[in-house]
Amino acid sequence: MIVINETGEIVAFSAAAEKLFGYSVAHVTGKNVRMLMTETDRAHHDQYIANYLDTGEEQIIGIGRVVEAKLANGDKIPVELKIGEAKVGDQRLFTGYIRDVSERQAAEHRISIMQAELYNFSRLSAVGTMASAMAHELTQPLTAVSNYLEAARDLLDTPTEEVISMVKEALGAASAQSVRAGQIVRRLRDYVSRGEIDTRPVDIGPLIRDAASLSKLGMEGPLPRIIVRIEADLPMAHADRLQIRQVIVNLVKNAIEATSNIASPQIWITASRRDELHLQVDVRDNGPGLAEHPDHTPFDPFHSSKPNGMGLGLSICQTIVDAHGGSIWVEANQPCGAAFCFTLKTVETGQDA
Repeated sequence: MIVINETGEIVAFSAAAEKLFGYSVAHVTGKNVRMLMTETDRAHHDQYIANYLDTGEEQIIGIGRVVEAKLANGDKIPVELKIGEAKVGDQRLFTGYIRDVSERQAAEHRISIMQAELYNFSRLSAVGTMASAMAHELTQPLTAVSNYLEAARDLLDTPTEEVISMVKEALGAASAQSVRAGQIVRRLRDYVSRGEIDTRPVDIGPLIRDAASLSKLGMEGPLPRIIVRIEADLPMAHADRLQIRQVIVNLVKNAIEATSNIASPQIWITASRRDELHLQVDVRDNGPGLAEHPDHTPFDPFHSSKPNGMGLGLSICQTIVDAHGGSIWVEANQPCGAAFCFTLKTVETGQDA
């Protein structure tokens, strides 16, 4: 147990804390608790306290989370941190309850690696199947497009009135085949992403917190601060828990990647009542935002802003949300970044439907 005041100075340090961190009470008393943190949390800690004192908005108080602690010998270990608040006269104190979770996290890490390997295998298998089917299905219309265009090009060597008519016919046939190719792509996208939807009453708050934790698996480098805000007294959502969780995981992972080069990266996940019939979930970040493309949207398949992206993630998210009777869109976050938002029906709405 560690107790700090409003300025972050340590005022109490338990015997168990001495044993865990390797510092004596005399060494740490009166010093800023940042000395027990790694660089990632140290840079933001004082601002967390200042924001809470200014706004009164609780973001980490009463919520357990796993962070890295820095020991006296310089080692870093994962610890579970829970923060409580108390007032002594006019002074506000914050109490941190800390537990070493090195062994537990090591086991969880091994499990997550196996899960990631299984996920990657399944993903590669699905992608391989889709690529094979797509190659087979697209060969005929694309070959036809090529043949029609080559024929039109050769006919233009002798541009008589009859030839121009034949060129127009060939270009029309090429256009029809290109439309057919697009339909094949959409049909395959729907086939891969549709699946069966098992809709049940879902408490969206725990689902979002679970997805926020899962989204960090397999991500390398410093992670952004993820702030979850759930509006009080939200009704249950009518949703397939697994599929909506995957939508949120995908959106948060995209936000993590978008903020990888930001000095103080932050992601906000909020759930609120949109109207009497729907809930709204927003995933916002303070990254560089999305560039506008007049010829396609971020949800169109095979269009990705990532160097190695396939352009299927957001397309599948849209398919899942559409199947739930909701809508998904993207807008600019203020003052910077992007915001992906989607709606879900409430249980009452889903039952009526």
